[in-house]
Amino acid sequence: MTDPAPTDGEQNTVPATPTPSVEAPETPPATLWDRMREDPQYAPEHLALEAVRRLGPEAAQWAARERESRPDVPAEHLADQAVRRFVNHARLSGAVSGAAGLPGAVIDVGVLAWTQARLVLHVAAAYGADPTHPDRATDLLVLQRVHKVAETARLALGVAAGRERAGALFGSTGDRAMGRVMLQLGVRLARMAGVRAAKRMFAKVIPGAAIVLGTWANSSATKELADRSRALYRSAGPRQLPGPRRP
Repeated sequence: MTDPAPTDGEQNTVPATPTPSVEAPETPPATLWDRMREDPQYAPEHLALEAVRRLGPEAAQWAARERESRPDVPAEHLADQAVRRFVNHARLSGAVSGAAGLPGAVIDVGVLAWTQARLVLHVAAAYGADPTHPDRATDLLVLQRVHKVAETARLALGVAAGRERAGALFGSTGDRAMGRVMLQLGVRLARMAGVRAAKRMFAKVIPGAAIVLGTWANSSATKELADRSRALYRSAGPRQLPGPRRP
């Protein structure tokens, strides 16, 4: 089930400090895990494409709903809501899998990268950028420092989309050692999520270290990403999002 979009302050007519969310972060869909496992080299690109497809509409609906109920709510306030909510989710994602060893660490960084994608798309919507637009996948990869510039991000997304279509048509290209695949997938996702040193991810394998390391590394990386996202979309100026869809 999709975790509900930010609803902080929905019952208030005056912006107030929302109560921090405590629900568990949403995990990436199983189909995305399958795609990333089959093509770990382009795991961040697959995640970015799927995030815009699945999470972009959620972010757009949230922003439209908030603006409809509180027409004068500032963009900065909406961005604050999204950042608080998803930084809180990032703290929880450090040990969300409950699994030990490398598979557990890979799941944890995948959940973190997915949570961070939700944050970026909600921040984009807060400032008036369309979170369902394909350009948001490019933004994700640049903001998460998978690619330095938009042009290379777009090229990589094009390759990933082509490989996705090929995989749907022809299936897996063959069996590979699962340990090697998981290692490559973990490193790529850790880089996307901002856990820059791979040893941070692997330290999560140590009993007792996962929660402490995950909480610190995840919240720190996510706060930095939030700052970069706000700077990007704030500087672009106000834009008009599509209004809420009526039945």
